[in-house]
Amino acid sequence: MEARVSLITLGVADLGRARKFYEDGLGWPASGEGGGKIVFFQAGGLILSLYGRDDLAADANLAAGEPGTAFSFIALAHNVRAREDVDQVLSEAERAGARILKPAQDVFWGGYSGYFADPDGHVWEVAWNPGFTITEDGATLLPD
Repeated sequence: MEARVSLITLGVADLGRARKFYEDGLGWPASGEGGGKIVFFQAGGLILSLYGRDDLAADANLAAGEPGTAFSFIALAHNVRAREDVDQVLSEAERAGARILKPAQDVFWGGYSGYFADPDGHVWEVAWNPGFTITEDGATLLPD
């Protein structure tokens, strides 16, 4: 597994309010990606995303505050360059002591992803997104 954080996803109570804060209040241009269910912002070489709290918990196969996790409506993501790399990275994480929260599977947005929790319970998504570019140096870029 390459040392890389691709996305930081914040689980938010009100997606519209959160988007307005970042986009209008802070002046961060939102991407057209996400279909209204998730909002993406290019933040240097990584992506900040906003996703409804309940949707984020459900996507990771967790209940908010579930014992044994450090889930506080924040998920880190490690994006990979190829679909088959998702399974490989999840296996590496499990061998290293991670707990698989959600095995890799095709997802509604056209990619393939799964989740694990590190030994301290921090939640990571491992994802292949055919719409994102990962540069040679590991930066993850939204489509233009």
